[in-house]
Amino acid sequence: MQTRAKIVVKGEVQRVGYRDAVEKIARKLNIKGFIENLKPYDVRIVCEEEEGEIKRFIEALKIEGDPLISVSDIVVEYEKPTGEFKYFEIKRGSSEEETAERLDLAALHLKNLTSVVSVMNNNLGGKIDNVGEHLGGKIDSLGEHLGGKIDSLGDTIDAGRAENREGFAMLGDRIDVIKEDTSAMLDKQDTTIEILKDVRADTGDITNALRFLKEIYRETLELRDKYEALSRDVEAIKAKLKVS
Repeated sequence: MQTRAKIVVKGEVQRVGYRDAVEKIARKLNIKGFIENLKPYDVRIVCEEEEGEIKRFIEALKIEGDPLISVSDIVVEYEKPTGEFKYFEIKRGSSEEETAERLDLAALHLKNLTSVVSVMNNNLGGKIDNVGEHLGGKIDSLGEHLGGKIDSLGDTIDAGRAENREGFAMLGDRIDVIKEDTSAMLDKQDTTIEILKDVRADTGDITNALRFLKEIYRETLELRDKYEALSRDVEAIKAKLKVS
């Protein structure tokens, strides 16, 4: 059975996009009528449709979960339908009033967006700092470990140079190269940590930081291969010295 409802919605319903939201609900439920601002703070709706659809429409007017809209009360008065409406529309005020409302709504959305972005940046910055500290610790540990291994190996080679200077000269050069590679890698590690800290101000640097980390990882693998090759050469020379 067709019915007509006069509805007054109270709460934070002006200058927050409430009328546009209600229009979408009305179109979905095939409700006919109109919605308009009711001075000073409320909104008035007059609509017609089957009684069941009108009740569904009234329930949907609460619009829960929206960060700007807050409905505190809905007052409904039923009447006999007139059949005067062909569709649902928003009855707007003067151009000055509508422009002011749109500007207020845009400002509220911008404020809400700024708050969300700020929270995201803080969370992302904290996570990136943790990654940078963790990675920095790992790389420092790796550098110290490799440095200790290389220094120990260098001492062993220096002791044997007196017996076979020609054979160890080449190894000494290779050790110097590896030490330089290690120093360069640690310098890049410091640069990487600085990049990660700067990400808090500009999240666009994340891609550069990740690319840098991949480069460091690749160079670390190359350094490990050089160290393993060097170890094999030392063992071969030691074996040769024993034979001699």
